[in-house]
Amino acid sequence: MVTRRRVLAAGIAAGSAGLTGASLVPLLSARAAEATEAPATGTPLAIELFKVPMPLIPVARPVSTAGGVDTYEVTTRKVTKEIVPGIQTELLTYDGQFPGATIKARKNRPVRIVQRNGLDIPISRHLHGASVPQDSDGDPMDTIEPGGKRVYTYPNKQPHASLWYHDHAHHVESENVYRGLQGSYLISDCTEDALPLPKGRYDVLIQLRDADFDPTGQLLYAMSDRSRNTLLVNGAPYPYFQVAARKYRLRFANTSNMRFFELRLADGSDMIQIGSDGGLLPRPNTTKSVYLSSGERADVVIDFSRYPVGTQVVLQNTGGRGPVEQVGQVMRFDVTHTADDPSSVPSVLRTLPPLPTPTGSRTIVMRMDEDGRPDPQAYMDEKLYDPERIDASVRYGASEIWTVTNTNVKAPHNFHMHLVQFRVIERNGNAPGPAESGLKDTVVLQPGETVKLQATFDTYTGDYVYHCHMLDHSAMGMMATMRIR
Repeated sequence: MVTRRRVLAAGIAAGSAGLTGASLVPLLSARAAEATEAPATGTPLAIELFKVPMPLIPVARPVSTAGGVDTYEVTTRKVTKEIVPGIQTELLTYDGQFPGATIKARKNRPVRIVQRNGLDIPISRHLHGASVPQDSDGDPMDTIEPGGKRVYTYPNKQPHASLWYHDHAHHVESENVYRGLQGSYLISDCTEDALPLPKGRYDVLIQLRDADFDPTGQLLYAMSDRSRNTLLVNGAPYPYFQVAARKYRLRFANTSNMRFFELRLADGSDMIQIGSDGGLLPRPNTTKSVYLSSGERADVVIDFSRYPVGTQVVLQNTGGRGPVEQVGQVMRFDVTHTADDPSSVPSVLRTLPPLPTPTGSRTIVMRMDEDGRPDPQAYMDEKLYDPERIDASVRYGASEIWTVTNTNVKAPHNFHMHLVQFRVIERNGNAPGPAESGLKDTVVLQPGETVKLQATFDTYTGDYVYHCHMLDHSAMGMMATMRIR
């Protein structure tokens, strides 16, 4: 296993300029040297809208359930698969799946992942949104070398939540996730089970992301690429999804590196948001749109019984950059038949415990270079990520208020903490809206915005990172380490 100390020692031997994240670029992957190159040019692929069915992401099956622990064996490997119809695209995958198979976990039932690295680059598997011991967190510097193996243990002591897993090897996490190293992880519990929400085939995971293809159908990658104008849903471009005229629970996850989505139905109909990053909201939120920055999740209920059979309804994206015909339409729902519907959305979904009295506070400033320089960097509190530096020392059991500000004029960011789900208590001096009323692990900050959040550190001790989850920004240095002790 490649450890922090080994990588740092190699950096010193290589004569690096300083002990910063930037100095580690040549050590982790030669690909990072290409990060500022412009994407290849050529005639873009012509992809027709709504011509392929939306794939349903397969559910992973454990190789063992002995001792009340679900054990999975997973290998990262390079494969070619059809994304654009008729064209094979090279991908980095977990077990050949794009996206990776969904792991369904249960509160208080541990999951054990035996992760093998079949790639020629280091990887680090991170379970985004999970409360796990430090040695299973997937620290950016705690990597698995090519041909190596690592066991991750997830206790699943936290409440129900729609989490996701992805690569986190520093400086290459952005490209690795973009090329396919990500999948979903759903924790369920009795609180969620007891509700009459849509279940079974009517509870559907929908992963959203963007991509940029060259004329031969291969994924193009460049750091901070603004030309990723093909939208993928569960790995397919602009699919259609056949639904019954009844209620569906749709678990949206934005697994893009950089793109934000504002999702709405083309006919302006209501959606009911029932969940966010850390599980169900206290109460449902009827809304016309759902906004997701990179890494955020939202569960919504859409009632298709209001449409006659034969209706086609487009899910639009009104919050992204790029041509409307390419990024303004996401997928299409086709109402094809009727079905019984015993489900409902209750007026109360869960009761969150009251926030404890804060024991401390701190401020965090996020900024990146946006003056047009050829090698921009990104900073947390005006510092580049240094894996040997502890940026915040937190007492175990503390409940702190963190005031996070994006000081950029043009660039948006978002803020993600490992280990904890937090509560948003203030946005720009005002109470948060209903979409941010639940548990969160990732929160958006538009240019000039300030968000106050409260996090309680009472699960595990150790070193954990916090960073911008626009992965290109964290790969550029916008990441820091907190030590809970």
